Amino acid sequence: MNLRFLPITLAISAAFAGSAQAQNLMSLFETARGFDATYKAAQYQYTANLSKGEQAKAVLLPTVGLSANVNRTEVDLVAASQTVKSQSMAATINASHPLYRPANAATYEQGMRQLALASIQLKAAEQDLMVRLSQAYFDVLISRESLDFVKAQKLAVAEQLAAAKRNFEVGTSTITDSREAQARYDLVLAQEIAADNDLRIKRLALNQLVGLNNIEPKSLSRMAKLSAPESSSIDQWVKQSSEFNPAVLQGRASLDIAKLETMKAEAGNKPTLDLVAGYTPTRYKNGKGINSSQVDTNSNSISLAFNMPLFSGYATQNRIKETVALEDKARSDLDAAERNVAQATRTAFFGLQSGIGQVNALQAAEASSQSALDANKLGYQVGVRINIDVLNSQSQLFQTKRDLAKARYDVLLGQLKLRQAAGTLTETDLASINALLNP
Repeated sequence: MNLRFLPITLAISAAFAGSAQAQNLMSLFETARGFDATYKAAQYQYTANLSKGEQAKAVLLPTVGLSANVNRTEVDLVAASQTVKSQSMAATINASHPLYRPANAATYEQGMRQLALASIQLKAAEQDLMVRLSQAYFDVLISRESLDFVKAQKLAVAEQLAAAKRNFEVGTSTITDSREAQARYDLVLAQEIAADNDLRIKRLALNQLVGLNNIEPKSLSRMAKLSAPESSSIDQWVKQSSEFNPAVLQGRASLDIAKLETMKAEAGNKPTLDLVAGYTPTRYKNGKGINSSQVDTNSNSISLAFNMPLFSGYATQNRIKETVALEDKARSDLDAAERNVAQATRTAFFGLQSGIGQVNALQAAEASSQSALDANKLGYQVGVRINIDVLNSQSQLFQTKRDLAKARYDVLLGQLKLRQAAGTLTETDLASINALLNP
């Protein structure tokens, strides 16, 4: 490589490394799934729960064990003044298969519930990631547009300040106009500093969530149409939440597991029956032992092992009381989850409806504020309005613009939160919002 071009190459590389990365919502979601620690922890927990569920199948399957031993025996025959030595080796294979064990059946059913619970928990973590990412994404956009509006307002106030100074110099206005414009300009400068700092903080939060730097989110298209919920019936949304919300599904799975735990405890009073088989080959050195009865043998056995518990020091009875109480607790937890989810769904539904209403109202207010500003500017030029009237109209217009921008993003986030509360939030919903962003 020619060293003369090295500084240019390094400069270009540095420029690209430090430039903002324009990212849409879907691409950042894919990145966040591979980086966000909370979601990755949920994935590892899901894998662990799958293995734990598979362990439950083992209680229904046979168990096989192998044991071996080597014995060396020396016998002193005092009368014959002789020492007789013998060495034997034996190996035993034991197999046991449960025929009737009620506790094992309950353990297996618990394992199957654990598998379902693992899937529910992972789904909940994915939905939570969608909402957290969208919140961070829209926070950056809201802060960025707020800063843009403050800068535009600063420019407008600066123009008004310059006009007030010119009018004062020619004697067509008082010093009050200049001082009012200067005070408003100083206030906008302070607002610009605060807005710039807020944008920095929001960017850091988004960068930390996805593990990238200098992200530049794509803003919402001005032509985007914000839609109301598909179903206008709040009862329909509450019904969906009771059927699909992960918190409710987790509560039901936990209740089922608690009921099975009670069945396991009650099985402590029931008998068990196992099929047991064994095979033991025994071999002696030189084919015989110390006496004639010790010869090479192959031993086979098949038996039924029956066990009937009679008394366990009241441990079983108290264990049953414990599990029944825990079952009642799980039932109460489920009731609380259903009520909380229903309330959250209603809150999200009304919040979304209110947000859409605010957007419509603020759009009308924006047009009215613009008309009011134009009228005040014209009145100021002809002398029927004073400078403070124009400044107030400008402030009202830009405040309305900021509120409208925030309300539009709040509606998008509200759509996701409503679906999350109903338990129906998927990547398709995220993609539909992503389609509303500028290409």
